[in-house]
Amino acid sequence: MAPTETLEATAKAARPEDEPVVVFDHVSLAFDEKVILKEVSFTLFAGHTKIILGASGAGKSVTLKILLGLLKPDAGKVWINGRRVDPLTEEQMMAVRADLGMVFQEGALFDSLTVRENVGYKLSEETDMPVEQIDARVAEVLGFIGLGEFIDRMPSALSGGQRRRVAIARAMAAKPKILLYDEATTGLDPVTAITVDDEMIKLRDLEKVSSIIVTHQLRDAFYVATHRAVRRNGRVDIEVAEATKEREAEFMMIRDGEIVFEGDAAELRASKDEYIREFLS
Repeated sequence: MAPTETLEATAKAARPEDEPVVVFDHVSLAFDEKVILKEVSFTLFAGHTKIILGASGAGKSVTLKILLGLLKPDAGKVWINGRRVDPLTEEQMMAVRADLGMVFQEGALFDSLTVRENVGYKLSEETDMPVEQIDARVAEVLGFIGLGEFIDRMPSALSGGQRRRVAIARAMAAKPKILLYDEATTGLDPVTAITVDDEMIKLRDLEKVSSIIVTHQLRDAFYVATHRAVRRNGRVDIEVAEATKEREAEFMMIRDGEIVFEGDAAELRASKDEYIREFLS
């Protein structure tokens, strides 16, 4: 690791917990005449969750693409871990993405690779980590999500929920401190979706991962916001969160590219806004 990289890693590790890890500052983006985002501003704090809601085409997934550097805003500023990223080149963004994990709607696993190879893919392709260390990390994260025995299976042998959980394992293999979920439970039945929700909660509460969840699945959004993970006597329990913990999950609703609501689960449920009431119904 170069000296500058060492300094950056040390500075990042020393960041106070009450400092934001993601900042959008009046971010705007349009495709020709169509406005996608209009002066969107929000912050995400370490170990907290931001849940982005909105109708299809409202601009939810675009926020993730801007964070990943796949799209550049027309105006505004974006910071990740204290570093302004919107002016960075593709090469410069590679270092930023090292601390970002992404989970897509379909899991996006490589069908020709085993679960082991899928989870370890980024480590083997983008680092010089020895094979034995990669295998140990893969086994660790698969154990964390309860799929250790599936390590040598092909994706085709997994259920839909198992594929999503393997995708989460792959996203967390490189130990990112920020995870981005884009409709991670869409298309899953309610029981299976809860198993994926539980992994999001465990990563947030036990691994202190900050998360941004884009979804239109209200059931899953409220579940993640109102539950917590607790480790007791060697096992992990998912239970209803107390009010102070619940407030660490903030909802943000986007309508036609603008934020029309920000607040916790209780505030969202209590909103009298007609658009929000219709959306929640």
